[in-house]
Amino acid sequence: MIPIIDNLLGLFSQDLAVDLGTANTLVYVSGKGIAIREPSIVAIHKKSRRIIAIGDEAKKMIGKTPLNITTVRPLRDGVISDYDTTLAMLSHFVKKVHKKPGQRITLPRPRIVIGIPSQVTEVERRAILDVARDSGAREAFLVEEPMAAAIGVGTSVLEPVGNMIVDIGGGTCETAVISLGGIVVGRSLKLAGDAMDLDIVSYVRARWGLALGEKTAEEVKMFLGSAQVLPVEKQMTVRGRDLEKGLPKSIKLTSTQVREALSTTISAIVQTIKETIEDAPPELASDIAERGIVLCGGGSQIYGLPKLISQETKMAVSVVAEPLSCVVIGCAKLLANRELLERVKIARTSS
Repeated sequence: MIPIIDNLLGLFSQDLAVDLGTANTLVYVSGKGIAIREPSIVAIHKKSRRIIAIGDEAKKMIGKTPLNITTVRPLRDGVISDYDTTLAMLSHFVKKVHKKPGQRITLPRPRIVIGIPSQVTEVERRAILDVARDSGAREAFLVEEPMAAAIGVGTSVLEPVGNMIVDIGGGTCETAVISLGGIVVGRSLKLAGDAMDLDIVSYVRARWGLALGEKTAEEVKMFLGSAQVLPVEKQMTVRGRDLEKGLPKSIKLTSTQVREALSTTISAIVQTIKETIEDAPPELASDIAERGIVLCGGGSQIYGLPKLISQETKMAVSVVAEPLSCVVIGCAKLLANRELLERVKIARTSS
């Protein structure tokens, strides 16, 4: 009887692909496309733990909440740091994509494919599967983000050919050499977009004694961030709190200064890519030299980064057309190809 009910519930649900990222969560609805692209942020009442806002609404509250409300990122370095809050966030998104006008109660029971970092532990995998199950999934699968990204950009991952993909997200930088449906060599560096934001905050604090907010640092990174000299150097005015006087203060930041601030994290990313290539078997390294390195993720949009990587590795480097969406698109392709999903999944659960 229970399997019959489960199958009936499945008829009213649409399968989902999820990129559960540190910075943003993307949800792809089978047959419709990307339905949700929102920050992985939740606003919570401190005492009651009541959810105040999720996603875009919560991001607007960062740095502006009263003492009894806090904004949190339930995922850190690509894995769950707050189970209950992650569950609330994912459940909210699952119900949101199934909600129909005039419908009071939703009973979503979708199949879900989730992209996760390649170096997570068994305990961390189990936590993500538990969140998927508790959020209403009747069946959940986990796929490593580099594999999902490679599938998303159209790479033939089952062929006996080496393909290298680098996914620079918010919490992690994933580098992987893929062949025959698996990751032959891979590294997961816990330095990426969020680390760059912190680099800018630390640089401004040390040089000008000015405290910047999280949103301001991200805006600076997006407008001034670069890995190499810009054709025309830029500048912008930023406002923060003077640490000595405690009053608001404005300074002018230049792209040259921000490039200096980001240099440590960018150097670590480039070094990780070089080490991954060095660890690859000679035959696959030869394939990479011929086919080049593929970049995706928000961090790949830093000006000059592809050129810098190319100079350091002596290989061609390209950025995919939709760097922010390739992981969730890859997960969506796996929803439609059960045979390929069975080949590349690293874990699954059903309820």
